[in-house]
Amino acid sequence: MIDAVAIIPARGNSKRLPRKNILEFRGKPIIAYTIEAALQSGIFERVVVSTEDAEIAGIAAHHGAEVAQRSAELSHDSATVVDVCCDWLSREQQTGHHYQIICCLYATAPLRNATDVAATCGLLERGRCHYALAAVHYSHYPYQALRLERDGTVAPQWPELCDMRADQVGKLIAGNGSTYATFSDELLRSRNFYGPGMRAHIMPFRRSVDIDTADDLELALCLAELEARHSADRDPR
Repeated sequence: MIDAVAIIPARGNSKRLPRKNILEFRGKPIIAYTIEAALQSGIFERVVVSTEDAEIAGIAAHHGAEVAQRSAELSHDSATVVDVCCDWLSREQQTGHHYQIICCLYATAPLRNATDVAATCGLLERGRCHYALAAVHYSHYPYQALRLERDGTVAPQWPELCDMRADQVGKLIAGNGSTYATFSDELLRSRNFYGPGMRAHIMPFRRSVDIDTADDLELALCLAELEARHSADRDPR
């Protein structure tokens, strides 16, 4: 197995959905599901939560993750996930710790499971690409997007494309905001989780909700309940 590390960024000062990383989700903090998925995948030497928040740090440690104290500079709104991951990698390399693969797991994707994590990173391990991510099929084709104007009217964002049939465009997918992986040296060089030859692990919609609003949370809870019922129906006992 290639040396790999999982980084779970988790700020405490989320804006649109306050404290979203540790909101209760079916009896556990949301972040616990991502930590468990990373640990259960069995592919990481270390599972690390990066946070500036003491409560998040305590919850992360309780559920089996290491905690990396995030600096104030990397805790403000303008700091990116790439900034956080590159800073952590650079600090680790300064102390002699090197990892071939870094996987960034978003704490707000509690429906993504260990198999999804392993499958995404596995695209790198098999030498098929330098960048990998988890993705989902579009439910609405983006070329049909309407732009909302200030006066309340709407207009096609891409007028030349809006009447095209789906079969003319081909299959379109989008990153589902849960899982990104690349080689550590590649990330430090490009400072991006997207790059040439990127491949995707396609996940079903029912596991692809990234919770950023109250509506996202409600949808994820409904999907989790539905999945639990289906699992119970499939149980042969």
